[in-house]
Amino acid sequence: MSSLLTPCCRIFLFVIGSLLCIDSLYLLALGKIHIGILLPLLLGSLWLLVALKWKALQYFLAQHPKYKHGYRLGWCLLLLWLCSFALFGYMLQTQSQNDYQTPKLKAIIVLGSGTINGQPSPTLALRLDRAAQIAMEQPQARLVLSGGIDFAEQQSEARVMANYLQHKYHLSPKQMILEDQSTSTALNLSNSAKLLQQHHVTTAMPIAIVTSDFHTIRAHAIAQKQGYSNAVMLGAETPLQTRYNAWLREYFAFISGKILQEY
Repeated sequence: MSSLLTPCCRIFLFVIGSLLCIDSLYLLALGKIHIGILLPLLLGSLWLLVALKWKALQYFLAQHPKYKHGYRLGWCLLLLWLCSFALFGYMLQTQSQNDYQTPKLKAIIVLGSGTINGQPSPTLALRLDRAAQIAMEQPQARLVLSGGIDFAEQQSEARVMANYLQHKYHLSPKQMILEDQSTSTALNLSNSAKLLQQHHVTTAMPIAIVTSDFHTIRAHAIAQKQGYSNAVMLGAETPLQTRYNAWLREYFAFISGKILQEY
């Protein structure tokens, strides 16, 4: 049994470690640097090292039995992490944000999610499609488009979002407020609140926050801390090709948000 378990463990660690490292390095290359990216890179590198140096590690443990307890603890922590990630994924999968009637809104805030060559990323496009449905149903609501300039882009996310909604849904620019300075969810919401105050809309009023389904839990927690006491979270579907990758990043981002006391 142990002879079969050993190669399975090595393969598991190598695959998971490689995926974590590749994903983190890709995001770092795009200029995205935060704990939610650096932590997976650290864990992935550690697991790759264990997988590649397995025999050397086993020889070291045989020569230094006092470290075996720490080694076993590491495996226990790994199992706990897998269980916690599975629970987080279950919460994301089963939560339903669209089963109720949306109340009459004072504003709709769309959180940015990246642009590509002056166009919304697939994830952002789905957020905008979700927001457009509500904006057309409730034209009295101010539509706040929130996002600064992405790495290697010329236009802000907010401007790209506005162009998309005007061209695809013919929404009026008069309904839109462009928040084009933010680079994070916390800034998205805090900057949007300041702009809405100029239009006599406060965070105590009914405000819809549109983001991706995987992001609703963390975004809601940040919004509550910032005083959005009547927020309605609306989750847009995440593209299948990036869905589980996004869940993994969001898991670590949720933890980093706790560490940084964003909520």
